[in-house]
Parts: sequence; structure tokens; C-alpha cells
Amino acid sequence: MKVAIAGAGAVGRSIARELLRSGHNVMLLERQLDHIDRDSVPEAIWVHADACELALLEDAGLEDYEVVIAATGDDKANLVHSLLAKTEFGVRRVVARVNDPRNEWLFDDSWGVDVAVSTPRLLASLVEEAVSVGDLVRLMTLRQGQANLVELTLPPDTTLAGKPVRSLKLPRDSALVTILRGGRVIVPQPDDPFEGDDELLFVVSATAEEELRAVLAPHGMEPTSGHTTGLTPAQDAEY
Repeated sequence: MKVAIAGAGAVGRSIARELLRSGHNVMLLERQLDHIDRDSVPEAIWVHADACELALLEDAGLEDYEVVIAATGDDKANLVHSLLAKTEFGVRRVVARVNDPRNEWLFDDSWGVDVAVSTPRLLASLVEEAVSVGDLVRLMTLRQGQANLVELTLPPDTTLAGKPVRSLKLPRDSALVTILRGGRVIVPQPDDPFEGDDELLFVVSATAEEELRAVLAPHGMEPTSGHTTGLTPAQDAEY
């Protein structure tokens, strides 16, 4: 793919290196001349341009890129760049970095954002996933919040142990996609039995998430844990 990254700071350069290692073509857009360091990512195309200036983006040929990543340290700039990429250049996929979780609600399709990545929220979700047993943890939001990837680690004494996958009656708009067990990735089949300590990954619509929680509760979930955002209720209130 051809990928354009707005912001050539530490984050933008790291993303560029990973994409280049995977064989993609990368252009780095950087507004501040003293931040341009071509030797740090020599395989990338470097462009000195303000990612919010339409004429400069036209000169850079942004319409030729399949994916745009707004990775600056300024949420306002990331939103404007995302909107321009989607509406003016017809970029198919726009990914935007959220620096301040309080601004996360802005990063949706109305600003041209297909995927918003909030590092604080993502890290909190990953910490919860690593330590939570018997509670539903939201790992990622897909397609502008229409669906979520959620995880549940079954406790050792789960009532599901030994029962087949087909015995778990899931709500509409939800699916069990993977069982992680002892380093194995299992694509669940109807007759596969559950075991204690299994990690279950579900894709569920935002509207069906609470119904999924209710279905799983009798099998080991903590009934008092009412959050699935990856943050504690106190953190949610703060943001």
C-alpha cells in the first residue's frame, strides 16, 4: 500500500519504519523543518508541508495514497488532516491518533476518521486484559463504534468447563471468534468444549454488548463490574 503519515515525530517515524519493513510505500509529512530527519527513515518520502494546508497536500499528491495516518501531537491538526484526506482526496482509510482522551468523541466519521487510536485508553485496556479474570474487557472499537472486540478470561471454576461451544447462546449481533488456550489459537467449532482459563474473544455490536455481558455473567463474570471501556469508572468520570 501507499501510506501517508502526517507528523514525523517519534510516533510517526516508528509507524513509518514498521510499514516499510512490511513492504509498504510511505510518505512522511512534517510541518516543522527542524523535525525533518531523512536519515532516520531513509526509505520514506519526506515532504516539508503543513498537513492542514490543502494546496500543500495537493502538491504532495495525497490523492494517490490508499491510507492516511494523522499522527501529530495536536488533536486539532489530526482532525483537520483526517477531514481533508477523506473529503478532498477520497482516501479510502483514515487512521487518527488521539492525544487527549477527552477529545476521543470527536474522532468519528463526521471528521473523516475510520479508526481512532487513543494510546492511554488502549494501554488501559491491555492492562485490564492481562489481569482481569471473569470480566468483559473491551480491547478495540471497530468501524466508528458500530462493533467492539471484547475479551473474557474464564475463571478456573467456570460453569462452562466441559460444555460445547454450541451451548453458549449468544445474543444477536455477537460472535465468538477465537479461543486462546495455552498458547494456541482455536477457531471455535460447535462441539469444541470450553475449559477453565480460556480467553474468549468476541466481536459484538455496541448495542448488544450489555446483553452479551448478561449471557456470560452466570459463567464466572463479576456481576458488580459495570465497565467495558478499558478504564475504571473513576477514570471514565475524569475523562
